[in-house]
Amino acid sequence: MKEKRGPSLIKISDEMVVWSGLLAAEVAGWPGVSTKPMFGLTAVYRGKEIFAALPKSRGLGSANAVAFKVVGAPAKVMTQMKRDSRIGETQMAAAKWFVFEMESDEDLRGVLEWLGVAYEGAGKKR
Repeated sequence: MKEKRGPSLIKISDEMVVWSGLLAAEVAGWPGVSTKPMFGLTAVYRGKEIFAALPKSRGLGSANAVAFKVVGAPAKVMTQMKRDSRIGETQMAAAKWFVFEMESDEDLRGVLEWLGVAYEGAGKKR
């Protein structure tokens, strides 16, 4: 059962340090992506739009969570997201964010797929 979590910042796990480093290295190579440090996290931008927060030393509500924001996704994608038991929701800075709870190396592929959806949304004109 998914529950809404507040954006409390907690120390991340040793595994998450490794996973987050791998994720940051991957998304940093995507066109138009830049990163900035943010409260123990790495904020990931496409142009001027933030679309993800990767833990560096602190995580959002969990020691193993990656946060991302999805803008303009089709209903089918949003339904798919709600069915993914690894994803919860949180509210930050008046925007709805999603948190992906990682449990193993196998989750890297899943979180990268959702980061790709967030990246695409960040590229859409508003």
